[in-house]
Amino acid sequence: MSEPPPPPTYRERLRIEGAVLAAAGALGSVLLLALVAEAGDRAASTAGQIAFVTILLAVLGPLSLRRWLAAAQPLSSATRPAGEPTPLWMPPLVVVVLVALFVVPGELGVGAVGWDAGLRITLGSMLVGLTQALLLAPLVAADEARHGRRYVRLPGSRAIAGTKLGFFSSRHV
Repeated sequence: MSEPPPPPTYRERLRIEGAVLAAAGALGSVLLLALVAEAGDRAASTAGQIAFVTILLAVLGPLSLRRWLAAAQPLSSATRPAGEPTPLWMPPLVVVVLVALFVVPGELGVGAVGWDAGLRITLGSMLVGLTQALLLAPLVAADEARHGRRYVRLPGSRAIAGTKLGFFSSRHV
């Protein structure tokens, strides 16, 4: 009987899940701009908010990541965590649901938010995904190389509450 495959590393999941989220956000943005004229309303507000989100992600992303890496728990080679991968259908679904939460009330006349808010959500989702894949994953790779570790996501990790990590020394992975 063969040994089960190792769990996906946190770095791999950041790269893959980030790419999926970035693609979902980019596709949503393109579709909104191509199909809904109102998505381009308040372009200056959208640009300002997206610039703010970019700065926030560039500052808070690495700070949060460093905190999670510092709090990572050592795991024995006998430990077999699953790596807690997010199903790849989930990020696009989250983008669609968030857009709907803002756009539908506006379309029903219940709220003042409209399709331009939907565009800000899709663009913001794209930025979050790009941050994960292009900024945070390489930072994890550098930390892994520096400390001889392979990080995995542990149970209890949440998008808002934070990521719980464990690590194997690289000779065990």
